[in-house]
Amino acid sequence: MAESFVFDIAESLLGKLASYAYEEASRAYGVYEDLKGIKDTLSIVKGVLLDAEEKKEHKHGLREWLRQIQNVCFDAEDVLDEFECQGSQKQVVKASGSVRVKVGHFFSSSNSLVFRLRMAHQIKDVRERLDKIAADGNKFGLEKIEVDLRLVQRREMTYSHVDASDVIGRETDKEEIIKLLMQPHPDGDGYGDRSLCVIPIVGIGGLGKTTLAKLVFNDKRMDELFQLKMWVCISDEFDIRQIIIKIINSASASAPNIALAYQENINSLDIEQLQTRLRHKLSLQKFLLVLDDIWNDDYTKWIDLKNLIKVGAVGSKIIVTTRSNSIASMMGTIPSYVLEGLSPENCISLFVRWAFKEGQEKEYPNLMEIGKEIVKKCKGVPLAVRSLGSSLFSTSDLDKWEFVRDHEIWNLEQKRNDILPALKLSYDQMPSHLRHCFAYFALFPKDFRFINTEITNLWASLGLLQSPNGSQKVEKIARQYIEELHSRSFLQDITDFGPFYFFNVHDLVHDLALYVAKEEYLMVDACTRNIPEHVRHISIVENGLPDHAVFPKSRSLRTITFPIEGVGLASEIILKTWVSRYRYLRVLDLSDSSFETLPNSIAKLGHLRVLDLSNNGKIKRLPNSICKLQNLQVFSVSGCMELKALPKGIGMLINLRELKITTKQSSLSQDEFANLSNLQTLSFEYCVNLKFLLEKAQLTQLSSLQILVVRSCGSLMSLPLYILPKLDALFVADCGMINLFLGDESPIKRWRMKFLHVENFPWLQVLPEWIEGAADTLQTLMIYNLPKLKFLPECLPRMTHLKRLHVAECPSLLFHPSHIHCLTTLEDLSVDGCPAWDWEYMASRSLPDNTMK
Repeated sequence: MAESFVFDIAESLLGKLASYAYEEASRAYGVYEDLKGIKDTLSIVKGVLLDAEEKKEHKHGLREWLRQIQNVCFDAEDVLDEFECQGSQKQVVKASGSVRVKVGHFFSSSNSLVFRLRMAHQIKDVRERLDKIAADGNKFGLEKIEVDLRLVQRREMTYSHVDASDVIGRETDKEEIIKLLMQPHPDGDGYGDRSLCVIPIVGIGGLGKTTLAKLVFNDKRMDELFQLKMWVCISDEFDIRQIIIKIINSASASAPNIALAYQENINSLDIEQLQTRLRHKLSLQKFLLVLDDIWNDDYTKWIDLKNLIKVGAVGSKIIVTTRSNSIASMMGTIPSYVLEGLSPENCISLFVRWAFKEGQEKEYPNLMEIGKEIVKKCKGVPLAVRSLGSSLFSTSDLDKWEFVRDHEIWNLEQKRNDILPALKLSYDQMPSHLRHCFAYFALFPKDFRFINTEITNLWASLGLLQSPNGSQKVEKIARQYIEELHSRSFLQDITDFGPFYFFNVHDLVHDLALYVAKEEYLMVDACTRNIPEHVRHISIVENGLPDHAVFPKSRSLRTITFPIEGVGLASEIILKTWVSRYRYLRVLDLSDSSFETLPNSIAKLGHLRVLDLSNNGKIKRLPNSICKLQNLQVFSVSGCMELKALPKGIGMLINLRELKITTKQSSLSQDEFANLSNLQTLSFEYCVNLKFLLEKAQLTQLSSLQILVVRSCGSLMSLPLYILPKLDALFVADCGMINLFLGDESPIKRWRMKFLHVENFPWLQVLPEWIEGAADTLQTLMIYNLPKLKFLPECLPRMTHLKRLHVAECPSLLFHPSHIHCLTTLEDLSVDGCPAWDWEYMASRSLPDNTMK
């Protein structure tokens, strides 16, 4: 059954009702008493919600009661949002000073007189419904539990693709696979079919097949054995075209950990061009290819792929991971390597590592005995052991340990080796707000590679990131949540670059997200024939969208998103239906769409926080009515290559945190950005005619800007960095006319910059001196494709906070080896295409194993 997140929703709503801003607004509009009544009733109801969630499986009608509370809370939240919209509109009207704007506001439905009557009616209706539902709850005999105590102490976040120290009991398996890779092909290591040895690793979900393959893939012996290493995750759909693209991109990546380096633009190539490019990449190369998570049992498709990749040199090898013995037999050229569960001893060791601080288990022999019983129920599956160990980390409460051991979920009818009960128990130990955030992973497909900004914007737009003291930025709160989920083993493969970080959700954990979220969250594909009325969040993951009649007529939808690259909306009829029907939308992600016109009626979506129109290749103009969306926090037209201009009045979007722009404009009007005082991220991509970003007078008003991305703006002359005092991150790439040295003539200014990415400047021989101003704060320095660059910054030895240094395709670069002594905090060093570096000296340095590439 789906989970209820009503406690978290009620707590968030009470926080709003208790704020000074809402109290003032309610008095001004004459609805104070009704709002106070809602707050008082909800405070009483909230006290029993945790008990209700615990007992909902056993008491008839309790689940429906929780659903009714949740629905009325959502409706109340929509009403309160109206106050925010009204406040933002008043602020814009006041700032504009325009008689025309003020007259237009008076005759609109948002003026004070009309607004007062409408709000009074809606708030009274919510109060009456809530009072009735609260009275109905008395019959359940619920106990008062005010605080959600499930939060456990959090571990520190780690960022390597696989941390060998966290892997227990797989050393023998690793050596056996490496031994197979080092052996000659049993058929003689010939050419054609005989040039490929396919080694299948087979086992149930959660055993660690992918982890084992990564341990092998990252072993230094593989770099000596193979000229080329490629990693491709296949998952559910065995699409030959997409697999070819993934192999080419993996082969093209000069440094596998450089997540921000742009891959080849080959998505538009036809299959003939792709297979030619693939053969060129692999021909006569001795390669190692990992095909991770295979589900395809169509032998014909496998043969088609195999025929394309059997052009490598003698000794090329393929590792396949799969849960299916029949698939392993179909693909393998040698007998499958069957991965077994961990031994009881290794399971205990793994559990201890995740459930206790080092040495702490000796202080709690009683907990260790319970832990051994819990581990037995995990059946040797590392993911289950790690997840349950994480959920109990640093808690010595005997009741909690016994609760996990004795929970009735273990008695449910299960499939053979099913670990979902173990994961569900770990999920149940999470605090309500974290469980609520986790459910949104159900909107994304398996093996989706998340970037923090995407999930942060989603959570923030839906009001899930509440600051305990009211002062924390949503980005920081989101990072805390992601770290917490990672510490509980719900997230993996975290790659950190400071302001940008990437991660994955294990496919079994993804199954759990689907399990807990299935009634309100739905992934829609071309085969979907019905979307239930109570669904509030949908993602569309295939082109060939169903008819608009499939979408619910209720107005409850809050999220519509297209998360997969290349999948978007083409129908303007469906778009107009959505805009007219779903007035409470918070997220409308129409990225990768191909409609030509956005309707003027978009202004009706006054609750909208995210509007993403990125990568639309057909849209040329945008309605100025977009600028009436004063609640908008994220707006993107990045990659809209035909867009002639931004809508007029974009400065009215006073709540924008993130703005991403592609436009054919050569200049931006002087007052466009004057009122964007909350703007933290600003991106200009493919603005081929733009000569200047913004004038100095404007930028003094962008004092909150923290991230600036400038990419492929071929006419751009300069970067006005000297008036961005709070800039944390700068990404600049492929801007052929830009003068990076502007401002070097003035005294060196101190920066707070932590992230710097410079890419594709063929003429650049030295880096600008202004980098010296960030020497004390810089944590990530990424330099790619600067063929004439001779020296890294002179201040490099003073970068005592530098954690990541990535350099690629800088063949003229000279490096003074002694500089490495000073980089005491360096964790990740990746260098490729720089033959002048003294690698013998570098190899002698005692850097962490995962540092040097």
